[in-house]
Amino acid sequence: MLAVRKADERGGGDYGWLNTRHTFSFAEYADPRHMGFRALRVINEDRIAALQGFGMHPHRDMEIVTYVLSGELEHRDSLGHQGILRAGEVQRMTAGTGISHSERNPSATNPVHLYQIWLLPDRRGYEPSYEQRSFPASGRLGRWQTVVSPDGRDDSLVVQQDVSIYLAELAREGTLSYDFPPGRYGWLQVLAGTARIGVDTLTAGDGLASSDETRLMLEAQDFTELMLFDLP
Repeated sequence: MLAVRKADERGGGDYGWLNTRHTFSFAEYADPRHMGFRALRVINEDRIAALQGFGMHPHRDMEIVTYVLSGELEHRDSLGHQGILRAGEVQRMTAGTGISHSERNPSATNPVHLYQIWLLPDRRGYEPSYEQRSFPASGRLGRWQTVVSPDGRDDSLVVQQDVSIYLAELAREGTLSYDFPPGRYGWLQVLAGTARIGVDTLTAGDGLASSDETRLMLEAQDFTELMLFDLP
């Protein structure tokens, strides 16, 4: 079964310094029909204005993955990490027993556009940790590039859950498929462009939940960027 989550049906709003869209219930947006999907708890698409951001705030018992599409994001945390996350880079933070962090756009002129994902860990109480990595665009042209996994394969970031996250970029009329092992679920998020999956046409910001499907077949209608989750 495939279920589409349209971009314009998401929660969130425009607060001036932050334009945010929530695929699932988050903060002031509460919808009992959209509380997450499998181990996916949050998919937020954020655009943060120049020199703005989130001050230091705490998390615990969550796997937090951030992917920057354009611009830069400055990260600081209570473990002593600080640095800049640039376009094409992915960050993974295991909140575990407790971590605080801040996220700020360091640019005086340009907004930063990012996706932030929260995954439920396979158990509570992990030691907090952090890592980030740049993944070359050449590795996802016309194919799936593993950026997050439970085992670190293909030099991906490691999360404490049996979830894999892939990125792909397709040229116009490019096609790509993904085969799900038995008992697995999927979520496809369109980051940019337009893709056709069966009878459904998805544009930037749209999501697609896959349950009891063995294969996804995609065709790009124009240059398209995709994020795919393989979920237990």
